[in-house]
Amino acid sequence: MEILAFGVQSDEKPLIEKAFEGLHDVRCLDVFLNRDTAPIAAGYEIVSTSVNADLGSQVLQTLATGGTQMIAQRSTGFNNIDLEVAERLALRVARVSYYSPYSVAEFAWTLAMAVNRRIIRAASRTRDFDFRLDGLLGRDMRGRTVGVLGTGKIGEAFTRIAHGFGMKLLGWDVAENPACVELGMEYVDKDRLFAEADLISLHVPLLPSTQHIIDEAALKAMKDDAILVNSSRGGLIDTAALVTELRAGRFLGVGLDVYEAEAGLFFLDKSLEGIDDDTLARLVTFPNVVVTSHQAYYTEDAVGQIIDATVKNVTDYLARRHSENVLVPRA
Repeated sequence: MEILAFGVQSDEKPLIEKAFEGLHDVRCLDVFLNRDTAPIAAGYEIVSTSVNADLGSQVLQTLATGGTQMIAQRSTGFNNIDLEVAERLALRVARVSYYSPYSVAEFAWTLAMAVNRRIIRAASRTRDFDFRLDGLLGRDMRGRTVGVLGTGKIGEAFTRIAHGFGMKLLGWDVAENPACVELGMEYVDKDRLFAEADLISLHVPLLPSTQHIIDEAALKAMKDDAILVNSSRGGLIDTAALVTELRAGRFLGVGLDVYEAEAGLFFLDKSLEGIDDDTLARLVTFPNVVVTSHQAYYTEDAVGQIIDATVKNVTDYLARRHSENVLVPRA
């Protein structure tokens, strides 16, 4: 059987091919699954997709009509999949329920420290042999307050690093994580967290209840010199409201690895044609903002675990086995 994998990065391709070697043939495409590319999957029983795939009703219908019966998404998040339609079409859908939480947690801290210590500006200057320190003043993390929204595996890993810095720990989640409590985290409501935290990092999934959890009111409640980091899902932040606050001169720094309208932009080279997204174009002009292209998960360890889980999801499907990764079971 040949499996069709959409949205495969050049670094991923040899890893995917090696993982499936001796099991199944796999055809790797660098294009992402969307309405225009879905017809390519005709004749493929199993399709693997990336986090930015469009798996809305129209794409799912095209896949089902073409003979696809199983979708193996190579990510934890699945807010891009219309699960009700997939179930109606008898499409089995599986995801990767777990991979290294340290990849994302460490990258979130990379963003936080990059904006705090003005690393991008400093590196750009030194390339021009400008070695002044003007405008590069940062601050110690030790003794300051971090607010962690979402204290699951990634949030816990982020918290452990914050504890190592010697920070005061505030957390918010639907349920307390005993490991975070043991580290000294105090669970508080969002209003207090926004008001007191010097650094706020987002580690919650994108659900209807968390869409724009960082809205205009939340942004205004934060300290003027706070640092805001999002390495989870772009839709957690109302980006237009964030731009408004940045234009008013607020925030010491903002680090974003995700963007709510990133589909069709992130993972692609737009350097020659430019973009028509005015909000993103404005966002990247702020000197206190660092935007990266959804790479927090992108380590050898995490990608390897994602691919291994994807192979297992395919094997389970063919063996008619169920697992915790299955979002929509086979009919």
